[in-house]
Amino acid sequence: MELGWFWFWIALAVILLVGEIFTVGFFLLPFSIGAAVAATCAWFGFGVLAQWAVFIVVSVPILLVVKRFADRMTKGADLRVAGDRVVGSVGLVVETLRPHGVSGRIRVGREEWRAEAEGGAEVPQGSEVEVLRVEGTHLIVRPRGASSPGR
Repeated sequence: MELGWFWFWIALAVILLVGEIFTVGFFLLPFSIGAAVAATCAWFGFGVLAQWAVFIVVSVPILLVVKRFADRMTKGADLRVAGDRVVGSVGLVVETLRPHGVSGRIRVGREEWRAEAEGGAEVPQGSEVEVLRVEGTHLIVRPRGASSPGR
C-alpha cells in the first residue's frame, strides 16, 4: 500500500481546515471534509482516480448544503462593517463640532466617533445629528432635520 496519497489528503484536509478557521463563510470546510474522506479511501488502497472522485462527490454536495444554510442565515442581515454600519444612524454630539476641519465627537449607540459637520458648520454639544458618510477615521454628519446642500 502506497501512503503518499494518504499523506497528501491528510495535509490538504488540515491546511483547508486551518484556512477555514481564518476565513468567513464555511467555504473551505466542505473541501477539508472531502479531503479527509479521500484520505480514508487512500488508506484502504483505492486508486488515485477513485480518491479524486470521492473528494469531488463528497465536497460539492456539502458545499451546496452549507451555502444554502449560510444564505438562509444571512438573508436580510445588515453586513456592513466598521464605520459603514453607522451611516444613516442618529448620534448625539458629546463634544462640539467646530468649523474649519476641527472635529468634535459624537456618540452613536454605545460608541464614540470623531466627527465633522457637513459644510463645516458648528454643531453644539447635546445636538442630534445624522451620520451621512465615513471619511477616513471620522464621520461626516449634519444636524438632524437639516437638508443637505443641493437638495
